[in-house]
Amino acid sequence: MDHGATTPLLQGTVEVDETYVGGKMKGGKPGRGSENKTPVVALIERNGKARSKPVERVDAKSLKEEIRKHVDPSAKIMTDEWPSYQGIGNEFEGGHHVVNHGLGEYSRDDVHTNTAESYFALLKRGHYGVFHSFSKEHLHRYCHEFSFRWNHRESADDIKRVEALRQVEGKRLYYKKP
Repeated sequence: MDHGATTPLLQGTVEVDETYVGGKMKGGKPGRGSENKTPVVALIERNGKARSKPVERVDAKSLKEEIRKHVDPSAKIMTDEWPSYQGIGNEFEGGHHVVNHGLGEYSRDDVHTNTAESYFALLKRGHYGVFHSFSKEHLHRYCHEFSFRWNHRESADDIKRVEALRQVEGKRLYYKKP
């Protein structure tokens, strides 16, 4: 999710959620994770920018580290009831607000993670409909592409092209590390 050293921190109301992509479900029941799927965390400003990246685990250490790294301390954090998020509100002026999906609660006033869910819908639609599969090795690149698409969804096509070229200007792109 490191989109450059000068990338500003996410501000205002920031929704944080995680999903699992790739692989096929083998047995078991639907729900959180699978040995064949890779977790992806997304941090989305309400009416603003998105950042996402694959993570090794969806434990408290990993998720809180990503939140601290990419969210301004003045922000308000919105998540679901996943226990790994507990206590993060103490580090942010806006606090931590939770919706309990397990009890059928998806929105309470302005407390929801619907923006993050919409981002994941875009990511997964691209997975199934455009790319057909995401390799674990390149998942961070797919996440970056879909963050770019989300962040420029209201821009004209020519603006998107200029911004995409600006981001790679002066950089050599390697498939394999030299």
